[in-house]
Amino acid sequence: MSEEVTINHPPKLRIIPPLNFCPVEHQLYRSGQPTIINQSFLKDLNLKTIIWLATEEPQEEFLDYCSINNINLEFVGMMDDYNYNYGSNINPWDTLSDSTIQKSLEIISNKENYPILVCCGMGRHRTGTIIGCLRRLQNWNLASVSEEYRRFTGAKGGRIQVELLIESFDINSIEIDPNMTPDWLLK
Repeated sequence: MSEEVTINHPPKLRIIPPLNFCPVEHQLYRSGQPTIINQSFLKDLNLKTIIWLATEEPQEEFLDYCSINNINLEFVGMMDDYNYNYGSNINPWDTLSDSTIQKSLEIISNKENYPILVCCGMGRHRTGTIIGCLRRLQNWNLASVSEEYRRFTGAKGGRIQVELLIESFDINSIEIDPNMTPDWLLK
């Protein structure tokens, strides 16, 4: 017979991953924008770099967390003056230009930046674009890249503009130093 166990109070430390968290490759992760409740989970990842693709700045508590834990926060997708001047109805892919994708992939291509978390607001479209372009850099076929992208988009599904951006991105524009590249990217 099994013994009945009663839990009288919740655990003191809760390990909660950010929304849409998933490992991508060894020490490379993706997610939605982390919050205070995700800090215990993130601490176990020993992150060295976070690629911040969200269009808004992180909360002050999260900035403090990154500072205390010596995490380099790379602001790649922040809004520029052009977008502020032309309204706040911003599409998730508006801040992703070829140069933004290129900068993100060059950070990912340097093993000195690891472990890395790539994140945006919900971990869907902007993060999915960067990971999709990374998959193309890894020579994945487009059907597999699209399937992975759609897996994270939720009930609304993927956006054709994002998939076209992934498909049209020039992966030859990424400068990779073979001596600094993670082993899984050289295969």
